[in-house]
Amino acid sequence: MNKLVIGNLVHRPLRSLISALAIAIEVIMILSITAILLGKISGFKARQNGIGMDMIVRPATTNNFLGMSSAAASIKVADVVAKIPHVAVAAPVNIQLNASLDSIYGVDYKSFNDLQPFTFISGGPFQGPDDVIVDDFSATGKKVGDTISILNHTFRISGIVEHGKGGRKFVPIDTMGNLTGTQGKASLFYLRTDDPPKYQEDVRKAILATPGMSQYNVATAEEYLSAISPTRLPYMSTAINVVVGIALVIGFLVIFQSMYTAVMERTREIGILKSLGASRLYIIALVLRETGTIAAVGIALGVVGSYALSAGLEARFPTLDFVINLPWVWKAVVIAFTGALLGAVYPAYKAASKDPIDALAYE
Repeated sequence: MNKLVIGNLVHRPLRSLISALAIAIEVIMILSITAILLGKISGFKARQNGIGMDMIVRPATTNNFLGMSSAAASIKVADVVAKIPHVAVAAPVNIQLNASLDSIYGVDYKSFNDLQPFTFISGGPFQGPDDVIVDDFSATGKKVGDTISILNHTFRISGIVEHGKGGRKFVPIDTMGNLTGTQGKASLFYLRTDDPPKYQEDVRKAILATPGMSQYNVATAEEYLSAISPTRLPYMSTAINVVVGIALVIGFLVIFQSMYTAVMERTREIGILKSLGASRLYIIALVLRETGTIAAVGIALGVVGSYALSAGLEARFPTLDFVINLPWVWKAVVIAFTGALLGAVYPAYKAASKDPIDALAYE
């Protein structure tokens, strides 16, 4: 049977190749969308962990994805929180999104640097209100002293730092307020506490008991980052499910069309097999094996193509956070293979149901 399967596929090379490529595209679709969406989450979490904070305080109206909500808290809250026992550092941050959806951090340099010091590759801290610190990814092709436009304002690069500390561009918090009409405001406050997690619950209770602070959200870094996941973000789960559904339908239709046409073209061949004693189960197995072979080749091409795409995008766009999730590789394999087999079920049944006498008389 294996020789017959390979012979049938090789006899129609173009159709077999197109079917395999369609399966490959299905796999690439699934892995690409999950790589972008889950990569954004993974990259966001990694950069938040690099800030050096272990607690976060923010107004109740602030979105989990920082920068998507307006700065609603007074910067002076940092002074209040800093006086609470076991709070070593309280850093106010005003986060805004630019037109390309990059997060721009308006920071008080001293307190933000006290959370965990910047690692400068060149240059140093702000020297004036129009200075910006950028990470090494954002600084590609730039050097200290060059100017860049942020939020329609020209800034001078005062320092280039290693990536991974929250945002990719940092400007003075007062300048951020002036540019966005949020003078004296902060989006949130990063805290570094003494001996975490020993005193974190005490700090939380003390903050919420402070007059005017009862409506704030106070969370540990672990609590905050655990809320940034597809299961906690309904729109992201919906987006993934929609893409997976579309990819499944594509795989189903392509295999259905390919195998149905192949069955119609091989009516006489099927009649010969049945006249020689081939059972219905044998004919079904023959069609399904052909489908399985096409699906296996297509899945292999899709996985290899996805990793090649990831490597190319990482080299060309290092800030994209295109990360292929290994569990989703296995899910994509199962989804693509299942869709292909489902698409072959009816053609296989159609082939097995052919009357051998009618099939032999078919021209």
